[in-house]
Amino acid sequence: MEQGTASTMPKGASEESAVAAKAADEAPARPIRVLVADDQALVCNGFASIINTQGDMHAVATASTGEEAVNLSARLKPDVILMDVRMPVMDGIEATRRICSLQYDNGSTPHVIILTTFDLDEYVMSAILAGASGFLLKDTEPETLLASIRTVHEGNTIIAPSATKRLLEHMVANSRPPAQQPSSVSSAADSTVPQPTLAQGTAVHADAVFHDSELESLTAREREILVEIAHGLSNQEIAQKLYISMPTVKKHVTHILQKPHAHDRVQAAVFAFENSLV
Repeated sequence: MEQGTASTMPKGASEESAVAAKAADEAPARPIRVLVADDQALVCNGFASIINTQGDMHAVATASTGEEAVNLSARLKPDVILMDVRMPVMDGIEATRRICSLQYDNGSTPHVIILTTFDLDEYVMSAILAGASGFLLKDTEPETLLASIRTVHEGNTIIAPSATKRLLEHMVANSRPPAQQPSSVSSAADSTVPQPTLAQGTAVHADAVFHDSELESLTAREREILVEIAHGLSNQEIAQKLYISMPTVKKHVTHILQKPHAHDRVQAAVFAFENSLV
């Protein structure tokens, strides 16, 4: 009986492939390209200087208006944008909405981190719901800023841990219309301000306490983890606090985001506050 012979790769070609694979593994990753947008030059240049001290990231440009940030993002294609909320010409909310709708030639999309001074920025939630990947306080420590940029670049969401509860409560309170006014009606003064929604078909209601139908679909454990998300805990911190494994936490977080159709952990946290879980 005739037997087939297995094909073999020449030794030289095999060694050459191994060398190429090793070189590819050892090749330095492209630095994270960061755009800083803030109308205060000291803040803008300060963040850029901190970023440029790192070997794995680079501040490609600074912008002093939202419009400039949008134009620079379309032209320079940064990976992460640090975005102030209150800027001339175009505010950070509209700039975030436009930047998050961009798609680069390689199929990737930019990530926006909102910079907030907490008490002054009334529409931060609108920016987050427009696609921002989270927020930082402007007085954040440099180490936290740098770690947050890396986290967002990896596709995760960040929330300033020192002010998570107070800031989310502030955003939810300011997003609700007055109790005596139907939620579907906006006053003339607010007609130009987009009313934020948590997800498709889930409006921000005027009632102080309400429950979305999606809340009933969450299991007891998922609600427990959702509360910790609203408190700003990471997956690792949740795993340690609840004495469960990281894979288990990740599985629950995936289900939590899917059930209320939350875009990310920030929207999930807002969902928890709106439904009085926290």
